[in-house]
Amino acid sequence: MASLDRVKVLVLGDSGVGKSSLVHLLCQNQVLGNPSWTVGCSVDVRVQDYKEGTPEEKTYYIELWDVGGSIGSASSIKSTRAVFYNSVNGIMLVHDLTNKKSSQNLYRWSLEALNKDSSPTGVIVSNGDYDREQFAENPVPLLLIGTKFDQIPENKRNEVLTRTAFLSEDFNAEEINLDCTNPRYLAAGTSNAVKLSRFFDKVIEKRYFTRDPSQMPGFTDRKRFNFKSLHYD
Repeated sequence: MASLDRVKVLVLGDSGVGKSSLVHLLCQNQVLGNPSWTVGCSVDVRVQDYKEGTPEEKTYYIELWDVGGSIGSASSIKSTRAVFYNSVNGIMLVHDLTNKKSSQNLYRWSLEALNKDSSPTGVIVSNGDYDREQFAENPVPLLLIGTKFDQIPENKRNEVLTRTAFLSEDFNAEEINLDCTNPRYLAAGTSNAVKLSRFFDKVIEKRYFTRDPSQMPGFTDRKRFNFKSLHYD
């Protein structure tokens, strides 16, 4: 096992959105029976067959770092979290589809992780607008995951999916919406499973097959945000 190459993927989002349940489902292929609050960081491992079914197929370990804490926590806690953000190869941004605030906070979580900024309340504004192109140039692959899809009333789903589409566009990332208590959302052959595999393959490619200097561990670049432009009116 130790001979396999590995990549590091952060799992970020507000407390209570279901990050631990998601990681358990991804790594153990089982529903987490009694989820609890994550203190600090919890790491689990998933096996990924890179370019499965092709001559380039190779097995890698995906380390999923479930980072606990609230975006509104004390600066000292944010500073402690920064140690988990070193040498990151990919980021999963997790939000609760029934909680708009958890979706909005993903902008701050990404800012904190990508900039290793212990105080993500300060933002850089370009002409008063949110600059989506900054994420187009971001070297760290992102995946947007919405949880508790089953709890959205049928008559509200179009509204919620429209909102998540805006998020996906802003982060230049694919989106997956699911219920962490139901493995069928990630069953082999589903669109969610395909997107997940595609994301992990992209993370592996960026880590092992890209020679761009910006891919080196520790690379940071300040992003621009204007929270007034978020799509939550």
